[in-house]
Amino acid sequence: MSEPGDARGIIAVDKMGGKVLFLNPATYETEVAIDGLPRNVHELLALPETGLAYVPIYGDGIHGRNPNPQHFVCVFDLGKRTHVATIDTRPYIAPHTPKLGPDGLIYITCENSAVVAVIDRKTNKVVEAIDTGSTNGHRLIVSPDGSRLYTENEEDTTVSVIDLPRRKLLGKIETPRPLAGLAISADGRTVVAVDDAEPTLFLIDAEAGRIRDEVRLEGVAKAAQIARYAPDNSIIGVTSLTSDTVSLIDPSFRQQTAIKVGRQPMDMAFHGDELFIACQGDGSVHVIDVPNKRHKRSFAAGVGCETLAFF
Repeated sequence: MSEPGDARGIIAVDKMGGKVLFLNPATYETEVAIDGLPRNVHELLALPETGLAYVPIYGDGIHGRNPNPQHFVCVFDLGKRTHVATIDTRPYIAPHTPKLGPDGLIYITCENSAVVAVIDRKTNKVVEAIDTGSTNGHRLIVSPDGSRLYTENEEDTTVSVIDLPRRKLLGKIETPRPLAGLAISADGRTVVAVDDAEPTLFLIDAEAGRIRDEVRLEGVAKAAQIARYAPDNSIIGVTSLTSDTVSLIDPSFRQQTAIKVGRQPMDMAFHGDELFIACQGDGSVHVIDVPNKRHKRSFAAGVGCETLAFF
């Protein structure tokens, strides 16, 4: 993991407030708030090595109910803390989860178009789109070796498998219930799909292309939302939007600890020995002591941040 003192700042996507925030990494005070963006900011790809961050403009709805989808990705300069460019994804709409590919291109789900759009960072233009074979691909992950891209197709109850170098849909993995999030192990062998109906994780054998196990979340009353591996693969964080918890799970899935946080926790950022959780329901960010698996502190940030990243 990164060291606690090496960050120059924090960027946070205040989905409920419609802003992008820059926070002090030591005091957690909001130093810059960028407003006037189209509705509404969702998700985040921060690339500290390039000094840029990318924030999709999804639309004013939620997954499955987004009647006014947008078609922009806003680019922010992390050093200057300013909005420097806007990428138009049309004809593909409702951009949601962006990830950096091994080829240096950005791959982003465009939910209402059921494609993964490919963005060239040099020109800030969409250069291709990959069919997901779904009705509304939601989140995506890229395998560590760059050979595969996976999308979770929430209501379709499937995970799409895409050959990334060939940019071709290989097939879909069926799941018993709708999905909410995806993560992948460091060796690329296990895809973790978050059950959107029950507090369960589906563990998918990536090579076999099928579910090999289901893991019940302990101490979590309702379905979870997002799963994220620590950078060193030592632990997995899983938030439950409706249970107001984060679960810390070891990579073998044999041990887990549920910790109460704020209202509607969403995405997370690992930093040093801490895990920062953005809670969109009450404008709080909660800090977890990972080695000791306990709540450490919380602070206010915006109206309701969905995600954040250190840079």
